[in-house]
Amino acid sequence: MTLATQTPIAISNDDFNTMLAFANTIYRLKHNPDYLNALQLNLPETIDIQPKQSSVLMGYDFHLTADGPKLIEINNNAGGLWEKDDGWIPQCQHDEMLGSLESRLLNMFDTSWQHIAIMDEDVEQQYMFPEMQAYAKLLRADGRKVSLVSPENLMTQDDGLYANSEKVDMIYNRHTDFYLESQVMQHIRQTFMMNQVALNPYPRSYALIGDKNRMVDWWRDGFLAFLSQKERALIHQVVPETHVLAEVDTEQAWANRKKWVFKPAARHGGKGVLLGKAMSRKRFADLSGSSTVMQKLVPASQIEIDGKSFKFDVRLYMCGEKLIAMTGRAWNGQITNFREEGSGWTPITVK
Repeated sequence: MTLATQTPIAISNDDFNTMLAFANTIYRLKHNPDYLNALQLNLPETIDIQPKQSSVLMGYDFHLTADGPKLIEINNNAGGLWEKDDGWIPQCQHDEMLGSLESRLLNMFDTSWQHIAIMDEDVEQQYMFPEMQAYAKLLRADGRKVSLVSPENLMTQDDGLYANSEKVDMIYNRHTDFYLESQVMQHIRQTFMMNQVALNPYPRSYALIGDKNRMVDWWRDGFLAFLSQKERALIHQVVPETHVLAEVDTEQAWANRKKWVFKPAARHGGKGVLLGKAMSRKRFADLSGSSTVMQKLVPASQIEIDGKSFKFDVRLYMCGEKLIAMTGRAWNGQITNFREEGSGWTPITVK
């Protein structure tokens, strides 16, 4: 996989400012006590752990439209900053991103985390494994010990988790079992709940902003009443109208399906996404109303690379209120799978 283009794709300063303001508004929302009270979540106890460190590399994905940026998804463990043929994706010079990309990445990892385990399911088989190796190299150059592991490679002892016979301080979590619910994650869940290991990104960040049901909540009448009018307006400007399918009249949803995208609430990265305009009546009937969200269709913008047209979106990588990096994605087809020749990640510049 290589970059779709070495030439940065220009986005407007207005769009950039809107995306960054939105990401920071959502970060502050996550820490607002009134927000927590309004949610009254019925979620696993793993969200009760509140690490003091911000979640690393929260990814905010946007389509750019004539009406400004529109949020598509918030990723709890966003990848895509490293390409095996090109290295770290070049970053533009900007006042919001001081220093080098490498220094910003390293600063996300607390200095107390001296042995870091980068973890994913069947880690060496992952498409993003070369990127994980790049993070390992970066952290090792900073003097950290790094182990690349699958969950079953982590061994439990009385005082925590061990990899390669050495105690792990922190797990950089690339796994998508966000709540640590599967059997293979139970020893990690136990040590995390006992504060014997740091886990980042962590279940709480996914529950409060990464779960697509939160976008549903943000569109519930009166739900964000505790925010200022300006904050509410920004959220509703950027987040496309989103509902749980079960809470919408079925016949009306079917009749208007071409205006909507249907997504599994608990999946990520475009997996299971269905365009209403391409859906059969049988497929619609098979959707789980309680676990499917429907979101107003926002077509991706179009860019041209070497005379060929591609769909395009933008990802902001955040750690707390700090912007770590930006990338673009150029693709064709329904989802961003980069299968078509010429598709891939792109550098971004702000003008």
